[in-house]
Amino acid sequence: MLIYSMSVTLDGFVTDRTGGFAWSAPSEDQFRFSLAQVGELGAYLCGRRLYETMLPWETDPLMRATDLGDAFADVWAALPKVVFSRTLDRVEGNARLATGSVAEEVAAALARTDRDVSVGGADLAAQAIALGLLDEVRGFRNPLVVGGGTPFLPPVAEPLHLELVETRTFGSRVVYERYRRAAPRARHRRGVSTRAQPRAPR
Repeated sequence: MLIYSMSVTLDGFVTDRTGGFAWSAPSEDQFRFSLAQVGELGAYLCGRRLYETMLPWETDPLMRATDLGDAFADVWAALPKVVFSRTLDRVEGNARLATGSVAEEVAAALARTDRDVSVGGADLAAQAIALGLLDEVRGFRNPLVVGGGTPFLPPVAEPLHLELVETRTFGSRVVYERYRRAAPRARHRRGVSTRAQPRAPR
């Protein structure tokens, strides 16, 4: 499956108006939960900004200052990553620059593993959604309203029908929501319109 997972504010943004996301720092129980999720992935596709944000987990020894940080750094460093960028000519760590389209790279990543693949970053996720590639949306909804910034989900040309399959509340009161893509709802059934019909008189 192709997954999109990020921290998000109550009003639906992954960064504020200045690009900041300090509010998304996880509590210990959320960090452990995220560690387990990342450990289940077979590949990670991301844009330049997210790649650069996460790179210290592979290059900075200070990120290993705690047992939990050390464990996450091990898992993140072992995860193959594909970086989409128009400005970078090289990447570090267990990563390579994308050479194909989003659809091609997603297909290649899924073909190389029997695990789930995650796409990170709102812009890249928007492309995956537009192409109909996304199978799950996972959000860590923070109790915060920022009023603007980078939207978690893009405008869509057609409705994206989802079903809620899991929720969890962490000690910080962040609420995890996991949605799976559902089949589009039938607009007509057996030739009968789903528009409201006149009620019979009582």
